[in-house]
Amino acid sequence: MGLFSDIDLDAILDDAEQRTDDKLAGEISSLTRMTDAQIKELFPKTADATKLVELMQIVKTAEDRNTKVNNIVANSEKFAGTIVTLLDKLI
Repeated sequence: MGLFSDIDLDAILDDAEQRTDDKLAGEISSLTRMTDAQIKELFPKTADATKLVELMQIVKTAEDRNTKVNNIVANSEKFAGTIVTLLDKLI
């Protein structure tokens, strides 16, 4: 038995992932009208929440509307799921 044989690496990684997800949800909710719980419900995976942040960054830039639309269209495959999730929440 090695020195580290009693360490549950999977549990440590799961805990770190959860704390990262919680922090990301908190950051997003501070910029929106949604709560941390709503963000985590809509975007439970870190990758999906990251796409939401990227989409929000495009929308909040100082660029004109057409440039924003073009940026979203250029990344439409990437943002499609995020947009559907947001619209589903609104409708």
